[in-house]
Amino acid sequence: MSTVSASSKPCVMITGASSGIGKALALHYAANNYQVIACGRNQDRLAELENKSANITTASFDVTDKQALYEHADNCQTTPDIIILNAGDCEYIDDARHFDGDLFERVIQINLIAIGHLIATWLPKLKPGSQLVLVGSSVTLLPLSRAEAYGASKAALAYLAQTLSIDLYDKSIDISLVSPGFVKTPLTDKNDFPMPFLLTPEQAAQRIAAGVSKRQFNIVFPKRLTWLLRLFNALPFSWWRKISQKLRQEPQHSKSTISN
Repeated sequence: MSTVSASSKPCVMITGASSGIGKALALHYAANNYQVIACGRNQDRLAELENKSANITTASFDVTDKQALYEHADNCQTTPDIIILNAGDCEYIDDARHFDGDLFERVIQINLIAIGHLIATWLPKLKPGSQLVLVGSSVTLLPLSRAEAYGASKAALAYLAQTLSIDLYDKSIDISLVSPGFVKTPLTDKNDFPMPFLLTPEQAAQRIAAGVSKRQFNIVFPKRLTWLLRLFNALPFSWWRKISQKLRQEPQHSKSTISN
């Protein structure tokens, strides 16, 4: 685990930074003269990332390891101006009739419970004017087949972001909720279905950083996809249920690995 020294540069801490959106965010902020604390599990990929910029330092830990989270917070000598909680996982319930409780628990643990511990660890340290960014998903705009675990975790994350925004408003700590559509990452590479309006991690990072700089609460993209999801969501649920039945394909077993 790397320790981080104090710096006059603005500082951003990013979880899930060893690949995908998190990596692209780390490189984007480093290129814009931020001090970046890139967090993840994969030490080799973090080392490669650190070598790309003098503005990047790294910390290797598992977001589901509470002790490691607190150790990192204690060792970090810089209080971030922006914290982006991006690490997450996606696994699908391929057979709802034989619901996989262990799979459900894994996804909820990584996508929601770990976020709670990260917030508990870092929120008391944040100064007025700081920003906390939670990376959710556009899946919350419309119930989708096989997304029982992933969708439930991201829906809960959205509610968490909304309530934090209310309760921290008078504390001068801004909350942002990022709800991206499909982004080409190691997670989505495992998907076995069409992904319309697919973005690169770099495109996603630019949109996220732009929204964070404006202190927007909702950072939702791409608009073409989100408007389509909202259109379907405006239908009576019984209609959408029939449509989704027609859209369903025979599921191929699809599992993803944690993106940090």
